[in-house]
Amino acid sequence: MRPIHSADSEPVNPIAIGWLNYKTGIKHLYFRMYAHNNRATIAMEFRHPDLILQQQYFEKFRQLEKLFHQTMEDIWQWQLHHVDEDGKPVSRISTQLKDVNVLNRNDWPGIISFLKPRMLALDGFWTMVKEGFE
Repeated sequence: MRPIHSADSEPVNPIAIGWLNYKTGIKHLYFRMYAHNNRATIAMEFRHPDLILQQQYFEKFRQLEKLFHQTMEDIWQWQLHHVDEDGKPVSRISTQLKDVNVLNRNDWPGIISFLKPRMLALDGFWTMVKEGFE
């Protein structure tokens, strides 16, 4: 991803097959990519400790759901106050590719083909809507 800049022409910090420290400009809002031993996931996560504010951000994104799905060109899952692996509430919008293993080199092309276009589309979506969240 190193040669790829964000939609705002900002450089990104690549790590393996993802972006590290994507600058959303909104505290507690993260774009995450995960690759595990059985799936690859891309998500927008709202980790605000105040659950009311977390819900307000989530509802603001819900108002943009149609635009989001048009931009992403596929359907993502919307989860309000999902409990993460650390037991903390997180609201997230995500999609995943199942039955791939990041430890299996043969799965890497499929993982990259899944994550890369979605991260670029997510970046384009965020560029269109971020002013409404600042």
